[in-house]
Amino acid sequence: MLPIGLLTSIGSSFTVSEGMAGLMMTMPGLLAAVSAPVVTVVTGHVDRRVMLGVFLLLLSSANFLAAVASSYPLVLISRVMVGVTIGGFWSIGAGLARQLVPAESVGRATSVIFSAVPLGSVLGVPLGTFIGDVAGWRTAFLAVGGFTLAVLVLLLAVVPPLPSDRATRLDVLGGMLRSVGTRFALLMTVLVVLAHFGTYTYVAPFLEQVTHVSSGALTIYLLIYGAAGIAGNFLGGSAVGRYPRSTFAAAAAMIAAATLLLPVLGRSDAGAVVLLVVWGVAYGAVPVCSQTWFSKAAPDSPEASSVLFTASFQATLSIGALAGGAVLDRSSPSTVMALGGLTAALMVAVAWVHWAGRFAWPKPAEELSGRP
Repeated sequence: MLPIGLLTSIGSSFTVSEGMAGLMMTMPGLLAAVSAPVVTVVTGHVDRRVMLGVFLLLLSSANFLAAVASSYPLVLISRVMVGVTIGGFWSIGAGLARQLVPAESVGRATSVIFSAVPLGSVLGVPLGTFIGDVAGWRTAFLAVGGFTLAVLVLLLAVVPPLPSDRATRLDVLGGMLRSVGTRFALLMTVLVVLAHFGTYTYVAPFLEQVTHVSSGALTIYLLIYGAAGIAGNFLGGSAVGRYPRSTFAAAAAMIAAATLLLPVLGRSDAGAVVLLVVWGVAYGAVPVCSQTWFSKAAPDSPEASSVLFTASFQATLSIGALAGGAVLDRSSPSTVMALGGLTAALMVAVAWVHWAGRFAWPKPAEELSGRP
């Protein structure tokens, strides 16, 4: 998430457009989508703590490479390394709650794990933007590389060995895709993630050009968004178990409302802040909602469901960032927001059709019950 608040300065350094700079989000997403199944299958019998450590080491190396890159292609190579890290890390990490806590605490622990996603916004994006504004974007990447090494030390110190109890096979992944519940989870995830990352990747240019936020105030705006995201993560985590479809649809509806209204109300500071709070709460619930749908659709294959969640999430993230960048280079940040809002609204319509029983999709109580 680090480049989101630094796109303008990175693009200026290498004389590339903001849309082209958005490739820094597209590249990791594409690589993560590929590496999620490949890495998980190839390393199926390796202790999961060891693999998490390898991914953290790779992530720190990627950030150090970006910090010293002499050309934009080298920056993109570093983002390829980040993509491999993301795909492998989340495919393993998203399903580890059941190995770390008692069964009755798995749902709450999963919410804690996924709180890392909004925390990446509430801490990573504003802090990276602040460091970049004060000391340059290269210093921001250097700082994250050092911080990642510190996390690696902490991982080895406090996390117990996590032997892989069930290697994921490609045929298991294929079987999951034949499940109606998995396909529905996939469709909803694709639409809402496409809407979010097609817009949020370029929220900094919008705030700078439409709301006319200064570079210093931009950090505060992103911090407000991220704080709302943390609240949304835990609110969504507590609600999705009881109301899986409604919670997911409500999050998408809030994203649709926020992004559609930003070009109108986001011209003022107050309007932009209110809508960023709504957007943050909504997106904070999205990862845990999506992961819950995938895991409940395949309760006997938790790591396989994490692989599909990660691959679909990251592939759509990259497509959204790429599409948003193409629109931005040809029109305006307001157009990007409007198109993203319409995409999120489409996800709400899909959820409503599912609820109304217009298609032969099983109801959540049937598909998410965990029964064969």
